[in-house]
Parts: sequence; C-alpha cells; structure tokens
Amino acid sequence: MPEQERRNLLRDDVYRRPLETALDRLGVSDGWKCVDAGAGGGDVSVALAEIVGATGRIYSVDIDPVARDEVASRAAAYSQVIAITQAAEDLLLPEPVDLAFCRFLLMHVHDPLVVVCRMASAVRPGGFVVAQEPVTSAGRIGGLPFSMEGALHPDAGDVLPSLICRAGLELVDCWAESPAWAGEGPVARYLERLTGVDPGNDPVILPPLVTAVGRVPENRPGDSRNNIPAAGRPTDW
Repeated sequence: MPEQERRNLLRDDVYRRPLETALDRLGVSDGWKCVDAGAGGGDVSVALAEIVGATGRIYSVDIDPVARDEVASRAAAYSQVIAITQAAEDLLLPEPVDLAFCRFLLMHVHDPLVVVCRMASAVRPGGFVVAQEPVTSAGRIGGLPFSMEGALHPDAGDVLPSLICRAGLELVDCWAESPAWAGEGPVARYLERLTGVDPGNDPVILPPLVTAVGRVPENRPGDSRNNIPAAGRPTDW
C-alpha cells in the first residue's frame, strides 16, 4: 500500500467521527450530489459515495493529478465518483451540488476565504458547505504543543466560523472534536506516520478538528463575473 494511502486510512480512522457527525446532522442520503474539495487520497469521497448510493454523484477534486488517479483507483467500485484535477481556488463544476465539503484543505491554501467562496458558489440555494480544519497548536504530545511546518494556516480552525459567515453563508452548526489516547493505538500510529515521531506511552491529544456548517441562502446576491458571492469577495482573511 503506498505511503500516502496508509496515511489517509489512518486519518480516516482517527478523524472519522467528526465526519460521520457532520453528515448525520445534515441528513446526507441517497441521491445527494456532493463535491469533496482537496480530496487527497479520496477517503471522504468514498465515504460520501457509500452514503449517496448509485443515484447520487460525488465530484472528487484535487490539484494533484496523482491524487486524482489514487481516488479513481480507490473508488473503482463506485461509478458515481468523478475524479477531477482542479485547484480549489478555481472550483467549477458542471452542475450545482447539495453539499461542498473540505477537510484539512484551508490550512494549506493561500487564501481560505477564496476557497470557501468557491465552494459556496458550487452549491445550490439551500444547500450546504462543510469545512473541517484543525487548531494545530492546541494539540499536545506529553503536554507539549503541536506545530506543523509547511502549513500556511496551521490554526485555520480558529477562524472557521467567521470564514463561513464572510462567504455569505448562514452558520447553522459548529463544534470541535479531538481524538486523544495514550500508548499503542490508532492515534499513536497516525501521529508517527504524520510526523515520523513515535510518542511511545506519552499522552497524545491530536489537534481539535473544528467543523463549521454553512447554508447557502435561498436568495443570495452573487457576482456573475467570477461566481464568487459578493459578501465573500477575496480579501485578507
């Protein structure tokens, strides 16, 4: 199994509950059309495909063509999954969707507000945008704070509720969940794969994952020039 796929599966194990909670609260079911922005190896795309069934459709979008091929391989049994190579900042789909979802994406993009606005513009009126981002510095290993070199916004979860509002969406739900453990287990294995550090028996609190759910207003003014809502024009976020 490729290293990136192993990492995705471990992430799916330890952060699966926030995903399931979000989808359950929204009532995602048969026939929904969704986009998984920044899909990576496709763990969320496959989870969504299992829920929406053969009558639904999942657009699995990532800027990396290698990720697209990985999604296509993992989702071979799901004809409703369409893998697309596209930057989240340029998100453009052939049809409106019921749900736009991202996880561990906004922390890596230059301007998270642009991405949330693009996601909102892909959703039908009354549909939903769900973003899940960490507060990296709130994680702990043996009582010491996490850090994540290379992430542009490692604490993107801190501002997630305001990003949803600034994108012109109605904030309908928001919460945070944090996997924690001590000793051998999926949390320790996930951390070792992610950082190369085996925490041993030290207590680990992984970075809290903030989930923000926004609803697209039924009658929201838009900007027809670039399909970004006027209320969420890109600025310093």
